[in-house]
Amino acid sequence: MSGKSKGFILFQRVLIWALYFFSGFILYSKEGILPSTLIIFSRIIYPLSVFWLQIRIKKRTNFLPIDSKMTTSQLWFNLLPVIASLITVIFSLTNAFLYILEKLINS
Repeated sequence: MSGKSKGFILFQRVLIWALYFFSGFILYSKEGILPSTLIIFSRIIYPLSVFWLQIRIKKRTNFLPIDSKMTTSQLWFNLLPVIASLITVIFSLTNAFLYILEKLINS
């Protein structure tokens, strides 16, 4: 892999993490734009999703380590963090986007 490619990948990761942390900042410090149940869910799962993503990136494993020999409980144990994290990412980014959009319209 060339140096430019590694630099671009690093830039993408830093941009994505900065956007995600900014959406978390808005999620915790500002009034939520989304319904309160979605905000409460996102506030609970957000820190867990950050830690879960860091563990997955550091281990360099698949995000969904599913095997045909898994039991149902093992399957759910692997799927629930992925589903909760994806939903939290969607809710927190949507909340941040709507917050910024509201500030731009009202100013």
